Amino acid sequence: MSTQRVFVARLAGCTVFDPAGDRLGRVRDVVVIYRASAAPRVVGLVVEIPGRRHVFVSIGRVTSIQAGQVITTGLINVRRFQQRGGEVRVMAEMLGRRVSLVDGSGSAVIEDVAIERNRLGEWDVGQLFLRRPRTSASPFAKGATTFAAWGEVRENQTPGEAQSAEQLVATYSELKPADLANTLLDLPEERLIEVAEELSDDRLADALEEMPEDEQVHILEQLGDERAADILDAMEPDDAADLLGQLPESRSEQLLDLMEPEEADDVRALLQYGPDTAGGLMTPEPIVLSADATVAEALALIRRHELHPALAASVFITLPPYETPTGRLLGT
Repeated sequence: MSTQRVFVARLAGCTVFDPAGDRLGRVRDVVVIYRASAAPRVVGLVVEIPGRRHVFVSIGRVTSIQAGQVITTGLINVRRFQQRGGEVRVMAEMLGRRVSLVDGSGSAVIEDVAIERNRLGEWDVGQLFLRRPRTSASPFAKGATTFAAWGEVRENQTPGEAQSAEQLVATYSELKPADLANTLLDLPEERLIEVAEELSDDRLADALEEMPEDEQVHILEQLGDERAADILDAMEPDDAADLLGQLPESRSEQLLDLMEPEEADDVRALLQYGPDTAGGLMTPEPIVLSADATVAEALALIRRHELHPALAASVFITLPPYETPTGRLLGT
């Protein structure tokens, strides 16, 4: 009988169904526990259900994993997933980890993990997809890839060595900002900061805008001053103002001084208003057009990729000049 094998990176994002074919959610991670003399055992899946809540589904309730879908018994505990001691999340913690091959041929980084179903119906970690260090001096070169069984590698346990988060960031590249924010907040504390440091400024800024303010402050405070200022530059001015408003005034001024002058001026203007007032919620960068602009021109502006959806919802028609806060409003 052939072994059923599934690579976790491909499993992430797959739809989870109940026996009747109703959609329950999407797979976000696989949870394993380590064993002393055997490959890690799969204990369950982290599934995102409606409401962006991440819950745990025991592997015993999974009846089938195939063709981009997961079939379960339909019984799901909707309590938010909390990682227990001894549990390891494959996507969040194993991918990007450096290992040494026991044959002495060198080291490699885990890029994917295959889980396999044995004759007893249990799922274990099987093959690892590894990338070796690059041998070319070219900045665009990549190392060779290879497969290895779990028993053919040994994890490096160098004290204080940070695990690479690059592979995990690549896995999250297709997530929408709100989904990315929820996924980040479900990561272990240390891993969350590692991934935040690897994300681009724009990507992290988009995710922060979807988080509660206390979580925004916590993550921002873990970043260096220069990086924190870059993130604030990339955020919408009203969101940046709300975030800075949660910081001590001295810290807020310090970050404003490090921001781009034009961006800092917009944020300073919004900080003059209370967070729950109309002034505190306004944007200094609305879409402004003249009265003789065509519908095609308006559509071209609101379809810009970098434009926040909330800004694209309104187009303001004014008399010249067209720079805020000048110009007489004719309509929206």
